[in-house]
Amino acid sequence: MKSDHNTHPGPNADQQERARWMSVLAKAPDETLAEAVAQFGELPAYLWLRKPETGLAMVRARTGGSGTQFNLGEMSVTRCALRLSSGETGLAYVAGRSVRHAEWAAIFDALMQTDAKAIVQSTIIAPLEKILAVQRAETVAAAKASKVEFMTMVRGEDA
Repeated sequence: MKSDHNTHPGPNADQQERARWMSVLAKAPDETLAEAVAQFGELPAYLWLRKPETGLAMVRARTGGSGTQFNLGEMSVTRCALRLSSGETGLAYVAGRSVRHAEWAAIFDALMQTDAKAIVQSTIIAPLEKILAVQRAETVAAAKASKVEFMTMVRGEDA
């Protein structure tokens, strides 16, 4: 009889949605996130489950984008976990060494699990998504502008 212990169901819709907003919070530029926090107003009280700590994570890559994996190098990552006084847990993993960025990302992750979700979505997540989309479009445009098209000419005697 074949064992199915290696098959895992994919993430459900709630997990995918949480992964999306956690990604937005993690990728937001520090100064942009700071402005959003200032506009948001007073942040809720919370208890640290894991205070922000910075360490290294190994970055893996693939040859040619789809070939064999290899260790590309290490990058700094800051992580933390907290619990709001209402009981929701917020987590954050952000690239770099910004303790404040990780703290804010964890707070908003927790708030997205409360009745304040709609407010956080409209005042924090949606504006950050727009900024990240613009940055992504600029990066794609810059890459396309530097793309070189190669063509092979057929020599007369080969035709």
